[in-house]
Amino acid sequence: MARAIELYLVRHAIAEERGPRWPDDGRRPLTSKGIERFREVAAGLRAIEARIDLVLTSPLVRARQTADLLAAALDPHPPVEVSDALAPGASPRALAAVLSRAKRARIACVGHEPDLGQLAAHHVGASRPLELKKGGICRIDLDAPAGPGRLVWLASPGLLRHAGG
Repeated sequence: MARAIELYLVRHAIAEERGPRWPDDGRRPLTSKGIERFREVAAGLRAIEARIDLVLTSPLVRARQTADLLAAALDPHPPVEVSDALAPGASPRALAAVLSRAKRARIACVGHEPDLGQLAAHHVGASRPLELKKGGICRIDLDAPAGPGRLVWLASPGLLRHAGG
């Protein structure tokens, strides 16, 4: 039987710029500004009383760092699991398979654009991707791991920082 899921799509925070300093894009970390701002975003999420049972993250460093910041800010601290289904270019079907195996109902997925915006559009039936700014979050309530779903809210990082503040 299908089960409902509160899905939080979280775009990673501000990361170092691509370029010669970071030839391996998967190893680019968050900037100190990105870390500071995302801590404020996570405080805003806590202030609006969002409840998350599990944080899934892309294997790329910047997403993993964002996922760790998110989990650390929440009480209780949800576990963080790395999933290739959130790596750049992964399909919505790959994430649906991961969600169907998860034993939790409130799941945050930390990843990248344009994939998260396309994933959100897929679940809510939008013809164009939803735009998530770096550190932005949306909540989609799914009837089942593969969808369909309803967009409950979409928040910019600035709005969430303000909520926490």
